[in-house]
Amino acid sequence: MRREISPALVHPFMHCVMEAPFPAPGRTITVKSFLPGSGNEVLTLCRPVDSRLEHVDFESLLQCLSVTRLLQVFASLLLERRVIFIADKLSVLSRCAHSALALLYPFTWQHTFVPVLPASMLDICCSPTPFVMGALSPSLPEVLDMPIEEVSHFEGLGDEDCILPRKLQAALQEILDNREEILEQNTRDRNGDLSTLVSEAFVWFFVELVGHYSLYMSDTGPGGTRELQRDAFRKSHPSRGVRQFLQLFMDTQMFAGFIHDRELRKGGVKGLFEMRAAEYLDSYPEPEPSGVNKFLKGLGNKMKFLQKK
Repeated sequence: MRREISPALVHPFMHCVMEAPFPAPGRTITVKSFLPGSGNEVLTLCRPVDSRLEHVDFESLLQCLSVTRLLQVFASLLLERRVIFIADKLSVLSRCAHSALALLYPFTWQHTFVPVLPASMLDICCSPTPFVMGALSPSLPEVLDMPIEEVSHFEGLGDEDCILPRKLQAALQEILDNREEILEQNTRDRNGDLSTLVSEAFVWFFVELVGHYSLYMSDTGPGGTRELQRDAFRKSHPSRGVRQFLQLFMDTQMFAGFIHDRELRKGGVKGLFEMRAAEYLDSYPEPEPSGVNKFLKGLGNKMKFLQKK
């Protein structure tokens, strides 16, 4: 195709693309082009709302793990525990491990991540530091015989169901359990995408959890840098369960990295989380429905928002 179009036509098109402002996630830009035989055309280019999901396979993750088990893994990751994925196939192992970490957005896993661990390196599982690793099923007996403490594999530690704030966990459970019905409804509205549904659900979990952080960022750090007022931020949340969870979560490297990035950031492109947090703060702290109903209402509004794009 490149050889069929004259550079004299390509260069103006590329210049027009380069001159157009970089769109925010989910927004579009229009670019004019000229093609022989077609005349002038206007192309509409849309930036994905969440480009992280282009290579993430939530379907495989939900096929391999029950919703209850998935939320247990999610809770373990949030507290930066050691997690080992076991699967029969390399492809499944890699897809599930990467998809599980994608659920942490806008936070980033800060520790060791080996999606497929060779059998000759299984002793790495004895590391005392947090990790996410994957091993093939034939290696499971050897893994179970290792002196590994506090690791979440098939059995877990037993407290995974009690880690997340109860109402937010119930909301995630309800959305994931009813995903087929939700997707069927949204398919009729041309928005039946599993990745979008799962992404929005977990993003709104974090919005409900820490979406108000920007209200407690002040210019009191060294050299006038922004700094989170940690105690005020945690105590401001109206939910006791969330406050208790934040007391643990705020000590993780994930939370430290998230806040450090925001302390250094001055404006810039906003991602999906920042967009949703801004929408959340538009009504903060006005009284709203609480718990599952509030969470589902927020997700429903976001799905409708996506349908309009």
